[in-house]
Amino acid sequence: MASNLGELLLREKILSVDQLRSALEFQKKNSLPVGTSLVQLGYLTEEDIAQALSRQLGYPYIDLDQFEVYPEVISLIPADVAKKHMVMPIHRIRSFLTLAMVDPTDLEIIEDIRFRTGLSIQPVIASETGVVNAINKYFGTADSLRVKKIIEDIALADDSPVNIVEPDKDDYDLTDQQAEAEEAPIIKMVNQTFIDAIRRGASDVHFEPYETTFRIRYRMDGDLYEIVNLPLKYRSPVISRVKILSNMDIAEKRLPQDGRIKMRVKLENGKKKEVDMRVSSLPTLWGEKIVSRILDKEMLKLDLTQLGFEPESLELFQDAIHRPWGIVLVTGPTGSGKTNTLYSAVSTINSPDMNIMTAEDPVEFNVPGVNQVQIKEEIGLTFASCLRSFLRQDPDVMLVGEMRDLETVDIAIKAALTGHLVFSTVHTNDAASTVVRLVNMNVEPFLIADSLILVVAQRLVRRLCKKCLQPHVLPESALLEMGFRKDELKGLQVMKPNGCDSCNKTGYKGRTALFEVMKVDDDLRDMILNRSQSREIKKKAMEKGMLTLRRSGLVKIKKGVTSVEEVLRETVRDEN
Repeated sequence: MASNLGELLLREKILSVDQLRSALEFQKKNSLPVGTSLVQLGYLTEEDIAQALSRQLGYPYIDLDQFEVYPEVISLIPADVAKKHMVMPIHRIRSFLTLAMVDPTDLEIIEDIRFRTGLSIQPVIASETGVVNAINKYFGTADSLRVKKIIEDIALADDSPVNIVEPDKDDYDLTDQQAEAEEAPIIKMVNQTFIDAIRRGASDVHFEPYETTFRIRYRMDGDLYEIVNLPLKYRSPVISRVKILSNMDIAEKRLPQDGRIKMRVKLENGKKKEVDMRVSSLPTLWGEKIVSRILDKEMLKLDLTQLGFEPESLELFQDAIHRPWGIVLVTGPTGSGKTNTLYSAVSTINSPDMNIMTAEDPVEFNVPGVNQVQIKEEIGLTFASCLRSFLRQDPDVMLVGEMRDLETVDIAIKAALTGHLVFSTVHTNDAASTVVRLVNMNVEPFLIADSLILVVAQRLVRRLCKKCLQPHVLPESALLEMGFRKDELKGLQVMKPNGCDSCNKTGYKGRTALFEVMKVDDDLRDMILNRSQSREIKKKAMEKGMLTLRRSGLVKIKKGVTSVEEVLRETVRDEN
């Protein structure tokens, strides 16, 4: 097979004899296909090889990304065979199967597929990346395949050890339910689901029951992706297993519950990773929905320079968190990265001579050297009561998870005015509207003006995949409408997502933050005292050089960090 491919490429004169010899040695040493060896050595691209094979053999070259394959065609070849031989069935007409192949010179593979399917094989040529992406799309990744295999094993077994207890039955037996949740196939399926999510870098796993199906989804880089849709009979045992792992009461299905799981996972490179999971159950119309938030310490960026701050905004933020007293507020919707920013600030100033205390609901990550308190409102341990206790604990810095009510805000302001530095979060659209939000909570403007030193608004946007981003041609009028200045258009190159194996065909990999940092100076204090509107405060802050969320997004578009679509989705145009 290797020699056939090599000879074809030599005949095409796109490969030298020395390069082929080197590739064959590399192939033997690393146990790789010769085509992969040529690509890894940088002699040829996958596209070069595919196009050369097409010319020499007369088989058409296709882009698998442009094809939609029907389930009945996919089912003709098992997933493990497709991955082993690097082939993808794409079309069937009567007794003929069109088969996308990386190397159609391998007659043994063609004969194997013909024998398995009983069909005549019509090869077409596709790139290796295209085949891998198609296999992952239609069959799933290696970890997803293992989940599906376990499910198939359960379904095929006549004497399945899983006994389903319908949730609507009155004779609910806790002992039976716990026993069925402990059965090996369900344990394997739940464990493999979590392992797959952790390896993919997912932030959340959703277990969702509906009328006729039970769906599992992952949140990756801020977006939800459906992983598998299971028959409804898996709902009860899977939910019970997750609840047992997170120390919830599996007999209680009428009320929401919270729990935690600590899991150690062996990664593909042999390393072990330890993650915490915050688990929440919620009774819905069709049964309990469970969401597991994966708290991966390795994903927590504590270096302020890595969060996405522009240099001028970072300078303002660092100056504020090193002040001896005052309030620093971080604002934004749920899931905008506020917790990460606050942890980064705390970690930056954390030192043996500082007494730092936090009140959080929940405590997401443990920070060495910081005294962290878990809020438990059901027993009276609220943010306000925690803050009162903190003041008797000789604190230097206090972090309050959220300014939820007037009592909490009042204590935080008094703490700031008596020589303490206070960090907290609120939920507002931008930095300027935070002031109006505090006034609406019946906080006196003079208290806000005297205690507030900085407000940070933020949003998360997806990063473009560096391996597959490509230029995005837009008319000048569209760029100007977004907020770019006329003088910025010269030489401006906007990039857009494409999609490759590295980014799971999304075109994005990872996330970064957009920041709007508003320093409260004397002019803004006067405006706060005069109860100015948020748009007036924002306009004054912009005159003084504040970078808005939209401007922060435009800067990242110019640098090729993110796309136009991401910035437009998360920000609004600044008024002139």
